[in-house]
Amino acid sequence: MNNGFQQFLNRVAPEIAHRLTAVNEAYWRLTTRGAPEDEEAYIRQKGALLELFSNREDFETLRTFRDSGEITDQLQARQLTILYHHFLRNQIDRESTRELVRREAEIESRFTNFRAAYQGRKVSNNDLAEILLREKRSDKRREAWEAGKQIGREVAEKIRDLVKFRNRIARNLGFADFYSMSLSLEEMDETELFATLKNLEELTGGPFAGMKSELDETLAAGFGVRKEEIQPWHYSDPFFQEVPPTGEAGLDGYFAGKGIVELGRRFYRGIGLEVDDILARSDLFEREGKDQHAYSTDIDREGDVRVLTNLRPTELSMNTLLHELGHAVYSKYIDRQLPYLLRDEPHLFVTEAIAMMMGRLTRDPDWLKKVLNLKAEEVAQLTPALAWRLRLGELIFIRWGLVVKDGERELYRDPDQDLDTLWWDLAERLQYVKRPEGRKAPDWAAKIHIGTTPVYYQNYILGAVAASQIQAAIQREVGAGGIAGNREAGRFLVEKIFRPGAAGAWNDLLRKATGQPLTPEYFVKQFVA
Repeated sequence: MNNGFQQFLNRVAPEIAHRLTAVNEAYWRLTTRGAPEDEEAYIRQKGALLELFSNREDFETLRTFRDSGEITDQLQARQLTILYHHFLRNQIDRESTRELVRREAEIESRFTNFRAAYQGRKVSNNDLAEILLREKRSDKRREAWEAGKQIGREVAEKIRDLVKFRNRIARNLGFADFYSMSLSLEEMDETELFATLKNLEELTGGPFAGMKSELDETLAAGFGVRKEEIQPWHYSDPFFQEVPPTGEAGLDGYFAGKGIVELGRRFYRGIGLEVDDILARSDLFEREGKDQHAYSTDIDREGDVRVLTNLRPTELSMNTLLHELGHAVYSKYIDRQLPYLLRDEPHLFVTEAIAMMMGRLTRDPDWLKKVLNLKAEEVAQLTPALAWRLRLGELIFIRWGLVVKDGERELYRDPDQDLDTLWWDLAERLQYVKRPEGRKAPDWAAKIHIGTTPVYYQNYILGAVAASQIQAAIQREVGAGGIAGNREAGRFLVEKIFRPGAAGAWNDLLRKATGQPLTPEYFVKQFVA
């Protein structure tokens, strides 16, 4: 162990912990209340954290330690890498730091407080989702779909300006643009990443085209239109990132009156992961002034883990709660004896893998029997349709993720290009979704991640791949069968995935937990082959 570096850690890490906790608390208030003073507080706290990372003298000290080759202790080496990357991306002046935070917070606040106008009234995203789920008239569906894209016009130019600002920062630090910088500092090789994603695009194209053709036939019959007349608003999700609840595998009716929160609690308790404390601190149901999306946060890395959701008694809400609690239990069960900087996942896509594996369970026959308490004969009747729905849902999400990935990469390559047209070019090529005639609007900007969670969406795609790989490893180690009610599966996750935190690199964690580096092999077997 290097004593000089340990002294540096002893000085810097507690201050990072203090400031990051303040940022997380301020963000929670901003997204649960959305008041102007909450935005101001978040800007102030985020600025204070980034100013800490912008300290040039500390950065040069870190560079010296890194270049010396003297840091050989594994835990010290990981902390050095994490700190170096945080400091490197923030080597900007104080005025630029404050301006960056202000711009980001403004966009975040717009999304938190925005409510779309539909038929003369303000409506929530859940309201629009309900319309797209239930409405049979194509004109009304189109109106709701267009309402869901209104936020894009509100934020598009602000996002373009923010992208240019981020790019200037990244180029001043020696990177091609902010997109490349983000991947590099997250220990992700850009060339290797895009080769993997291109391979997924090629593998999923044919199966997706066939299944989507079947889906379009079903939708056309239901809406009384010809198959070639199916438009984006005929899908239940405004971005076509979810499979519409068509036919006998539409599950919403099974969740009515069942208590979404209690089902989530029951499932996680059944695999030995307690979530009572998480749920007690969480904000679970929709209301005015609250962010309409969902996320999990580890406030202090000492046990204060929370989730934000906007639940309704639907399968989608059940999926969302299982997903976010997947993130939350990951955070909760990280070894608290690790140094503060290592009480985190080794990469964002690894926590996404757990969340996505859990979210899939709403379409798992074993879960429906053990958690939702459906009768075996009823589940047996549903099983073929559930398998079709699960497979199509995964393919839909992969193809949608590729749209966002390519669109965002192009956004950072050239933020002044015609992104409105580009977005629909990608949707037609990758999702096989018809461009609405005459549509000219910044629909790309309506997706919250583009403005508030930059260079993130590839983590969902990698998470889906890793979820299948981890699930296969669980089945090999603890026996075939489902996750629900399987305490050995929960123990595997705690010991092999959660407890190690960020003590090692993400590829080392996956190799130790599953016996292989990240591979699409298991996702392909499960959903493509």
